[in-house]
Parts: sequence; structure tokens; C-alpha cells
Amino acid sequence: MRLTIVYDNTTRRDDCGADWGFSCVVEAHGRRLLFDTGTKGELLLANMSTLGIEPASIDEVVISHEHFDHLGGLPAFIDRRGSLPVHLPRGCPKPAGDAGFSWVNHQAVELATGLQSTGTLGGIEQGLVVELERGVAVIVGCSHPGADNLLEAARAVGEPQALIGGLHGFRRLGALKGLKLVCPTHCTVFKGRIRHSFPTAYRAGGVGTVIDL
Repeated sequence: MRLTIVYDNTTRRDDCGADWGFSCVVEAHGRRLLFDTGTKGELLLANMSTLGIEPASIDEVVISHEHFDHLGGLPAFIDRRGSLPVHLPRGCPKPAGDAGFSWVNHQAVELATGLQSTGTLGGIEQGLVVELERGVAVIVGCSHPGADNLLEAARAVGEPQALIGGLHGFRRLGALKGLKLVCPTHCTVFKGRIRHSFPTAYRAGGVGTVIDL
């Protein structure tokens, strides 16, 4: 699996812009997915271009939840890319644009071989579970249902080895014990505490970050 952060509150590169929101490109099992779309479509597309990722190369989109900083860039992306499958959490309003929208209910569902949604947890948010050679990686938007609950849902597929994305004010850091990689991005409040508690597993985020697992 290769994951490239294309939208985040911070950036590692002077030629990419930072803004409140999150988006990453996940390449695994012969597929290339866009997970979330940040706030501003023009910045999302500009960062993708700088990082050498063509919209036409994206096979599917997964939206974690309906908040503007994860869904806002979608209409501009669809306008540039054209119609493609877009997997939304249950209850999310239909976005603008001509695409193959589908809604994920509470149950976990396979999106493609080796790629699964946790199902919509807490009535608001889904995570992406990527099968690795051993265990799984869990990609999250804001972790509104709790990172521990998203990790537990992922265990239906395999033991989590990595957690990447926004964690908001998540405090139950014991739930992260045993992870080989933790990359807290975007809205995470306790990045410093996570870095201190898990110095070996911790990985800083920011636009331009590339993670290979």
C-alpha cells in the first residue's frame, strides 16, 4: 500500500498549499482511491497536480463523513475527473456532480478486493480498511465515533497495524498500543501526546507525506 496526503492543515512542501481539511490517495490491490477531498476543490486539484497524481488515475472516491472539510472538494474533483464510483456514509446528502453515488450502511462492506469500509459508525462516519501482507491499515477522516471504535470495526478484517488520519480530541491513547504506525493529521488535538507516547510508531503528516506499507 502507498498513501499520499494531498490535503492537510500543514504541508511538507513549499510548492503545495495547506488548508483546514483532509484528503489522501491510497494505492493498493491494483486500485487507486481518493479518500476525502478537503475543503477547496481548486487547492485539492493543484496539490494533486504538483504531486504528479492525475484525477483520471483515480478509480473510486471514499468520503468519511459529510463535513465541509472532507466533502467540499468533491464537486470540483468530479467536474475534472468525470463520473466515477463515490462511496458515502449513510445519511450523507447527495453531493453536486455527476457520479455513481452509493451509501454505506452500518454494516462493513467490501469496496474492492482488499479494500473495505468499516460501515457508518455513530451515524456519521466510515473508515477505510486496507488489507496488508499482515494485518490492515485504517484510514480515517476525523474519527468522530472514536478511533478505538474504528479500529475495533477494522478487526473484522484483520489486526490493525497502522492508523492514518484525523483523530480530533481522542484521549484513549491506550487503544493505539501495538500499532506499528500512527500518523495523526488534520484535526488531531493531541499530536504531541501521541508522539511522546509512541515515538517509534509516530509519523508526522502534512501535504506531500508518502507512506509505504
